[in-house]
Amino acid sequence: MTASEIAPETAPEPAAAAVPATAAGTSAARIDAHHHLWDLSRRPQTWLEPPRMAPIHRDFTVADYAAAADGAGVGRSVLVQVLPDADETREFLALAVASRTVAGVVGWADLTRPDLAAELADLAASPGGGLLRGIRHLVQGEADPRWLARDDVRAGLREVAAAGLVYDLLVVPHQLPAAIETVRALPELSFVLDHLAKPPVATGEIEPWAGLVRELAAEPNVTAKLSGLITEAVWDDWDAAALRPYVDVALDAFGPGRLMFGSDWPVCLLAGSLSRWSETVSALLADAGLPDAEREAVFRGTATRVYGLKD
Repeated sequence: MTASEIAPETAPEPAAAAVPATAAGTSAARIDAHHHLWDLSRRPQTWLEPPRMAPIHRDFTVADYAAAADGAGVGRSVLVQVLPDADETREFLALAVASRTVAGVVGWADLTRPDLAAELADLAASPGGGLLRGIRHLVQGEADPRWLARDDVRAGLREVAAAGLVYDLLVVPHQLPAAIETVRALPELSFVLDHLAKPPVATGEIEPWAGLVRELAAEPNVTAKLSGLITEAVWDDWDAAALRPYVDVALDAFGPGRLMFGSDWPVCLLAGSLSRWSETVSALLADAGLPDAEREAVFRGTATRVYGLKD
C-alpha cells in the first residue's frame, strides 16, 4: 500500500538503534525540513479516517515530535501545514515559539485571494510570525493538473515572493509540467519540491517522473526534500535498494547543495520511524560516495540556507 491516494498528505516511535554522532541538542544536529503535527480535538483530519490510516489517526504533539527527533539526532525542524486553514498556521507559529525544536513554519494561505499581501502581513505579525518561512498549498489534491498555471495562483505566488517567503511545491508527477512552467515564470521566488513529487516507488517505475524532475531541477530557484519516499513504497516491504534509484536521480539532478532531509513525520510512521528513515538516508548518501561536507549540506546546510533558519 502506498500513500499516493491520501487526500493531502499508533504505534509509538520505535527507539533508535543509536543516535548519530551529531546528537540532538547540539549546534551540529540534523535538521528535519518537513514534519507535521495535529490535534484531532481542535481540528478534525478527515483524510485520516480511512482504515489504512488508523496507525496515525491520533494526536501528534510537539512533545511527541521532540521525543522522536531526539532519537534520530535531529535538533531543529520545519513544521509544515497540514490543512488549508490559516488558523492552523497561526497555531503552528505560536507552538513554534514555545518549542525547543521547531525553528520555522511553512504555513498555508489562499493564493487566490486578492488581498493575499495583507493576509501574509497579518500572519507575520501574529504571535510567532517571525518564524514563518514559507507557504504551501495542497496542489496534489487539485483536480486541474494546471492549477499552478492559473493567473490568480501566479499572482498569489508573486505576493509570496514579495513577502520574502519560500513556496513549497506539493505536487504529484502529472502536475510537474505546470510546476516547471511556473518555476520558470517566477524566477524571483524560491521553490522547494516536497517529497520529490511522490515518485512511483511501489511499482519501480522511473519515467516520466525522472525526466520531469531533471527538467525542474534545471531551474536554479528550486531545491528539493528527500522526504515522503517510504510512504510511496510498499509500506511493509521496502528497503534502501528500492529507494536508491529515486535518490540517485535527485542527487544527480539537484546535487547535495540543493537537497534537504525531511521526515514527513508522523505520516512516515505508516511505513517506518523517523530514525529508520534518517538512517536510510545516511546509508544512501554514503553509498553514493558523498563526502562529509555534502552530507552535511543535505542534513543541515541546505535547509538552513533556504529557510533562513537561526541556531
